[in-house]
Amino acid sequence: MTQVNSDPDKVSRSNLIAIFAVALMAFLGILVETSMNVTFPTLMKTMHVSLSTVQWITTGYLLTVALLMITSAFLKQRFTNRQLFVAAATAFILGASICALAPSFGILLFGRVIQAGCAGIAIPLMFNVVMESVPRSRLGFYMGMAGLILMIAPASGPTFGGIMVALADWRMIFWSTIPIEALVLLLGFRAIKQFDPVSKVRFDWGQFILLAIAFVSFTMGVNSLSTAGLLSWEFLGGVGLALVMIWGYIQLSKHSEHQLLKLEIFKNPVFTFSFLAYVSLQFCNIGINFALPNYAQIVVAAGSLAGGMMLLPGSLVTALLQPWFGHLLDAHGARLPILLGSSLFTLAAVFFTVLGQHLSVLIIAILYVLFSIGRSMAFSNTLTNGLKEVALSQRADANAIYNTGQQFAGSLGTTILAALMSSVKTPGLSTSQQTAQGSQLAFGLILVLSLLNFGLYAIVFKHQKTDK
Repeated sequence: MTQVNSDPDKVSRSNLIAIFAVALMAFLGILVETSMNVTFPTLMKTMHVSLSTVQWITTGYLLTVALLMITSAFLKQRFTNRQLFVAAATAFILGASICALAPSFGILLFGRVIQAGCAGIAIPLMFNVVMESVPRSRLGFYMGMAGLILMIAPASGPTFGGIMVALADWRMIFWSTIPIEALVLLLGFRAIKQFDPVSKVRFDWGQFILLAIAFVSFTMGVNSLSTAGLLSWEFLGGVGLALVMIWGYIQLSKHSEHQLLKLEIFKNPVFTFSFLAYVSLQFCNIGINFALPNYAQIVVAAGSLAGGMMLLPGSLVTALLQPWFGHLLDAHGARLPILLGSSLFTLAAVFFTVLGQHLSVLIIAILYVLFSIGRSMAFSNTLTNGLKEVALSQRADANAIYNTGQQFAGSLGTTILAALMSSVKTPGLSTSQQTAQGSQLAFGLILVLSLLNFGLYAIVFKHQKTDK
């Protein structure tokens, strides 16, 4: 068994290779989450599906990832890091192959669900490897870089998808990533090490099924809003069933020695309110990465390449600044980067909302730079700050909760913003005009959430003894 490097300020070369390999695998897994967003108008025409149906290409992926996140603490106890690494790569390659060859929407969605296994395993593995192999004095930087994957990859997805569509068609999104994933597998196989012993712990299927039904029913209920309405049995039934399943999980977990998600961690107010702010930011992140490419193509009549490329400047600027975001936390504490980032994020949300019906590709690109910088600065440091407040023995469970929450929030972001974008049915208006009005409602929701986050952070810093 490999021990953590004894030098408190240095990460060994082998650990760096392992971190790089698993981070690149997680990046690929998240990249393809949103890479299909720019293809939705094309898929709607060729496969004869609506926007509320085609968005399941992204929502179904994120929902599957969220369900796998539930099991991440169990997987860490039961399997070695190398076994999880290989399983993630296998799921990606198999799923991508099915998607690339898919003759129909149903098979394409099936392939996406399988491919989601990569992100569902690789994301918590990435954070666990970082937490195990990096000293606390450098944790802000490395967790910031890991958090960069969660922010930059989904934002880069539409750009990548647009380029692949311009070069060939949407199937190239999958064909082009398969060989890269194979190379990542070869690179990381020997470097991935084991820091903690594994044991044959029992998996509680009852808890998993209850949570799975809750997540799926809630998502499907929300998805019905655009077609059935707020008072429909589809919406109320889906939400009601989800609440019943959550209650059932809480009751069952009280009498279980192996909880999939240890809810007692939420007794820590710093963790709880950091978590709520974190999933709110992810909701907005994934939601707007769905909304903007579709807005550009449906409202502005831009091509898929332009719809994807307009997010690239924001992604690149954020990638360059991300190490600095982590440094701000290490040097000045969490309050400065979190509140500064939230302010920039809110400012961008104001402009998106006010200009919601009159955006151009250039204006979207400029505002997205501001949006991305603010969101990223707050997002990664919210995660690091929340995890620092958790006892070392609870880190794996806290990591599982964070990752489950951010993936489920992402699936809801796509679902709810898709519902809002298609919610306007005013007679006499064209599809582009209706989508523009619906998009303004979606941007308004993001603005409301950005303002609510300030209240959540106020509670966090009230209870936190030190933010360093």
